[in-house]
Amino acid sequence: MRLTVPAAAFLALFAPLQAVAQDAPDPVPSQCIAIAEALPKATYASFAPAPVPPFASPAQAREGVVTITYAGHSTYVIETPAGVRVATDFSGHYGFDPLPRVVTMNRAHGTHFTDFPDPGIEHVLRGWNPDGGPARHALTVDDVYIRNVPTDIRSWGGGMVADGNSIFIFEVAGLCIGHLGHLHHHLEDAHYAAIGRLDILMVPIDGGMTLSVGAMSEIAKRLYSSLILPMHRHSTPLREFTARMGEDFEVRLSEERSLTVSLRDLPRRPTILVLKGV
Repeated sequence: MRLTVPAAAFLALFAPLQAVAQDAPDPVPSQCIAIAEALPKATYASFAPAPVPPFASPAQAREGVVTITYAGHSTYVIETPAGVRVATDFSGHYGFDPLPRVVTMNRAHGTHFTDFPDPGIEHVLRGWNPDGGPARHALTVDDVYIRNVPTDIRSWGGGMVADGNSIFIFEVAGLCIGHLGHLHHHLEDAHYAAIGRLDILMVPIDGGMTLSVGAMSEIAKRLYSSLILPMHRHSTPLREFTARMGEDFEVRLSEERSLTVSLRDLPRRPTILVLKGV
């Protein structure tokens, strides 16, 4: 059973992991957070429709169509019903034309961030905090709300750097879309609680530079999203990931780089969708 709690109660329980805006003291309450009374027993289900975010216009609520395009590597471009373009793990090499209004970054290596983003990009959200400590984002741009859940990252010396990566969550048109970034460790119960429900999950399946394919499949199965979009594949055979996900998940190969999706037409059976280029 999935229970929701007010944002204030969530913050009291999980303040270290909750993504709070660096420039806004009162972030918009998340529509995607789901918590059960006992975290180890919690199930994060993706099939219960979320309410339309309060900042969506009536027209956006009616239409609610989001376009997602695989641009390359770990970069997906999300285009909202209001026309806001967001590029994930933005390095400047993919997803730059047309220029996105918002980019997210992670600092694993240079294909996931840039120190010189185009000055025309309105919002540059780094998954790490250059001043130390966790990055904290809670940003609303027209009809999309963007927040992050900090995670650790491996250092070049072999240790771990606390809060060096972020999982970004995009809440738009009632959909909860999550991008795991350059994830380097298993997630704890508190991470899952901070993430909440994800209808669409973007997951790296390289098998080593992030986590093993087995570890990533465990995370993806627990999140149990309606749509799973692989990325960061390199040379990993797709079968290595899809086979580990099991028979509960349908697999579809697309001849297109883009899909359009709304809350009402999510697949009934959880589906791994491999877009062209992956």
